Amino acid sequence: MSKAQTLSAADRAKLESLIGHDFAEKERLDRALTHASARTEKGSNYERLEFLGDRVLGLCIAELLFRTFGTAGEGELSVRLNQLVSAETCAAVADELNLHLYIRTGADVKKLTGKRMMNVRADVVESLIAAIYLDGGLEVARRFILRYWQGRAVRADGAKRDAKTELQEWSHAKFGVTPLYRVDERSGPDHDPRFKVTVEVAGIKPETGVERSKRAAEQVAATKMLEREGIWQQSPAGN
Repeated sequence: MSKAQTLSAADRAKLESLIGHDFAEKERLDRALTHASARTEKGSNYERLEFLGDRVLGLCIAELLFRTFGTAGEGELSVRLNQLVSAETCAAVADELNLHLYIRTGADVKKLTGKRMMNVRADVVESLIAAIYLDGGLEVARRFILRYWQGRAVRADGAKRDAKTELQEWSHAKFGVTPLYRVDERSGPDHDPRFKVTVEVAGIKPETGVERSKRAAEQVAATKMLEREGIWQQSPAGN
């Protein structure tokens, strides 16, 4: 929702309470909530703040994961980091803060929906982190990040969503490549088929999975590779 050029005193107080920081320079908070489409003076939107906030968030989340998951390997930490700094997670934090009530945009941006609007909400969270960092320092920014990310970070399923998705994120981060899946064999009758699928990531040993559907076999193969590389802990059944 578009607002006036600056936040009202009541809105600022409400938002500062949610953030956990009273801004010494109030214009920093205003700038952090201003999209480039809003008619403002040059340099008074959040684009530069977003750049800085992304780095501050990444540092604080990396430190949080390093301290929280003392036995996790680099692969698992990378997967968790990517999930926690993603646009989806940042947009969820924006929704928790009700930032849509305070973001100032132009008329064209007001019409955006779906993923494009999600990206705007995520960008505002990053710019807000930068504003907090510049106004109060790293410790204040870290307190804000812990307030809204720590619970998300320690969820039991934090690193386990979809095996294919996790493998793709890890292989992109580690090797800069996308996993390739190949159906090696289809056997059994039509009512009870078996698919044997191999997944390959350039630079490491492939893995195979066998299941009753092609997608399920791909998931098995991806899971085996994630467990073998130490990204996921092996399940008790060894699957």
